Amino acid sequence: MTHRISDGSEEPADYGRAGSPLDLTLLRTFLAVHRSGSFTAAARLLGLSQPTVTAQVRALEQQLGRPLFERLPRGVAATSVAEELATEVAGPLDALAAVAERGRPGGTVAAEPVHLAGPAELLCVRVLPALAPLVERGLRLRITTGLTDELLDGLRAGHFDLVLATTRPRGRALAAVPLMDEEFVLVASPVWAARIGPEQVARQGAAALRGAPLVSYAEDLPIARRYWRHVFGTRLTGPAAVVVPDLRGVLSAVVAGAGITVLPRYLCRDELASGALVALLDPADPPINTAFLAQRAGTVGIPQLAMVREHLLGAARSW
Repeated sequence: MTHRISDGSEEPADYGRAGSPLDLTLLRTFLAVHRSGSFTAAARLLGLSQPTVTAQVRALEQQLGRPLFERLPRGVAATSVAEELATEVAGPLDALAAVAERGRPGGTVAAEPVHLAGPAELLCVRVLPALAPLVERGLRLRITTGLTDELLDGLRAGHFDLVLATTRPRGRALAAVPLMDEEFVLVASPVWAARIGPEQVARQGAAALRGAPLVSYAEDLPIARRYWRHVFGTRLTGPAAVVVPDLRGVLSAVVAGAGITVLPRYLCRDELASGALVALLDPADPPINTAFLAQRAGTVGIPQLAMVREHLLGAARSW
């Protein structure tokens, strides 16, 4: 037996009190909380205040006569009742949202901003140019840059919608798909390449690089240390000559002749092609890192997030 929700669709009879339809606004708010994992994130997604979202969820719980969420120190956990309700209403609500978006003047694609976070270099060089056509169609973006661990914590807390991560997130709270592989390359300006000699690096390995200033984006030399270990089979010792907390700054310094560095190939592809940089080694097995596109597991069905995700996955095939 079924009864009707206030928009006319049918709902199992064990939801709600006898004869009382479930309010569509409350269901939308419930689904946003279920997908985002917190009242704060749902409020931002819906353009409402957090107290309003809390009040609407409580009203729905009172109407159902059952708790929907367990309040946690960080966010909420869905009860079994909430999981069942989300399964029932997600499809119809998403379909209604899609119809509403198609009806916007000019074919705009999203009313609320999508909060996207990741490494500054990847965002600026690859992601933002790829998303420009969606911005023209009405997509609103808010960008945050930072390190993967901190950004993934922010994603779990509902501060972001999508995160470009340099490692695969752990746990079932986040869903992630591989976005791109980045190959690391040891580079120098033509002046330093002439001093060192790529042929010397091929013969002597790390020994040929002694005395060459190293430019890094962090004091602990994370990318370079991995390259030395993976390619040369040795430990990198000694401090960096220049530390710039942005790989674009590292690139600029090395092009200007500050020394040598290890960079992702996508970032220095043009400089290698033009001769502004020289690859000091072409190993048969270069270090490769996979970047992932992560989001909270419950938000996979949100239309504007799915649109951004699919657009980036398509664009990344040529990265």
